[in-house]
Amino acid sequence: MTAADSLPGLGIVAAVLGVVITMGALGGPAEDIGRKVAAALVGTFLGILLCYGLVGPMSAFMSKEAEEEHAFLYVLRVLMVAFIKGNAPVQAVEMARRAVPVHVRPTFAEVEAACHAQRTYATAEDKVA
Repeated sequence: MTAADSLPGLGIVAAVLGVVITMGALGGPAEDIGRKVAAALVGTFLGILLCYGLVGPMSAFMSKEAEEEHAFLYVLRVLMVAFIKGNAPVQAVEMARRAVPVHVRPTFAEVEAACHAQRTYATAEDKVA
């Protein structure tokens, strides 16, 4: 349950309190009763608007961002643990590649090409220096 889930409940509480206040004003001028009913409805509207229009989408976005960062850190952990255990760097990179979430996981050939390009770039830098 998120904070956004509680906002419609707060809107309902505002509506009930508005009705209670309105009941106390019965017998008075119609304008006062109208203002009090309007205040009750505004409370309900704000609860629903904030839930589904602001806080809910914002919390969903923040949750997705946190999951992506967690996945990134998990891949780094797999890579470091594999390397610390004594696996060859190529094996450690392959273990980390398999830890990448499926929807963004590069193929073996893509990782191999990137590693080869990095090695070629590093060798060219050494020759220049």
